[in-house]
Amino acid sequence: MLRLARAPNIAIAALWTDALQQAGFSASVQRYFLSSVAGELPPDQCQPEIWLAHDHEKPRAELLLQSLQNPPQRHWLCACGEMVEGGFEECWNCGASMPAV
Repeated sequence: MLRLARAPNIAIAALWTDALQQAGFSASVQRYFLSSVAGELPPDQCQPEIWLAHDHEKPRAELLLQSLQNPPQRHWLCACGEMVEGGFEECWNCGASMPAV
């Protein structure tokens, strides 16, 4: 078994693990309930971890995890002239929808 990553919280750990499992990886969450003892143990030792059962999966799993952690940001120019950045699908200035690509 190989630790792939630490997650900031159990919700993110579950999302990452589910995405990895759906892609065919042997991912599991470890330290699932350890956050309840934070304070008794150092906080960085209580974060949930994503583990792989097969070491050879690591390179591809890291690529998928990186894409989950860093989604692409879209930029588009609205008809009103405003540049809309990030994941917004409506213009903050006029409320127009993002044009179809």
